[in-house]
Amino acid sequence: MKGVNMELMKDSSEVVQYEREGVRLYIREANLSDYPNFRAPCHWHDDLEYIHVLDGAMGYSINGQEIVLPAGDSLIVNTRQIHFGHHCGGQDCRFLCILFHPSLFTGSEAILQKEVLPVLEHPCLAYWHFRGADGMGQTAAEIIKRIAALKDESQAGYELEVIGLLHILWGRLVRRMGELPPTPGSPYTDVELQKDMVSYIYQNYGRKLTLAEIAASGCMSRSKCCQLFQRYLQQSPIDFLNDYRLKVSCNLLKSTEQSITEIALSCGFNHLSYFSKMFIERFGCTPKEYRKGRGILSC
Repeated sequence: MKGVNMELMKDSSEVVQYEREGVRLYIREANLSDYPNFRAPCHWHDDLEYIHVLDGAMGYSINGQEIVLPAGDSLIVNTRQIHFGHHCGGQDCRFLCILFHPSLFTGSEAILQKEVLPVLEHPCLAYWHFRGADGMGQTAAEIIKRIAALKDESQAGYELEVIGLLHILWGRLVRRMGELPPTPGSPYTDVELQKDMVSYIYQNYGRKLTLAEIAASGCMSRSKCCQLFQRYLQQSPIDFLNDYRLKVSCNLLKSTEQSITEIALSCGFNHLSYFSKMFIERFGCTPKEYRKGRGILSC
């Protein structure tokens, strides 16, 4: 399995690996099976994210809102939203992903203020979901696939064409803003507090953590902490913590020569037997089998 290694900052924002320095653009075809347990880590970034499903289906969580993207559907995720893709029914999915930083939009201040920033900063516009059979869905799919083809060819000037196509897609989106219902919004403070708690877990997963500590990192009660994790991530705080520990352990098993005991301890598991038990329950294979290459598809 060709894995995807998503690098996260201490605030849980993604460190985007752009195509080249100075051009804040990322274009990739991928499979959900590239990620442990067919699920990307919970994250956010300052880029707009464009997704188009080529084969299979993908579940997508954005600020706790769950949507399903069958083949042919496209999705645009607004900047700084809590999001991640995951499998539907354990099936794989092949998709195109484009990250486009707003700094690549027009240099005209007037257009930026009128046509770009109001959309990026709108509190109730977290994402746009375009069905493959709809006119706008077909337009989005054509543009995203054309961008991927330009990246594959990588001829001189292809980035200019890509940026131009993304401007065209944004123009079509702005034109239709009045026809698109706002996506379900949530209180800004709750989203930010959820980010704080996820960031705390990402920074401290290697030591013993309690529900009280996770809640305190968001300055809230344990009950509200559990409510927010369930709303935004469909998991309890402790389940999310252990999931992340297991994902980190997968990367260490593949990329280091550390012993399984050392990996378990570094990921916050105090007992090797408990680590092995959770690993088997989640991935269907032991850590040793995973390292040797058996059971990798299920991991």
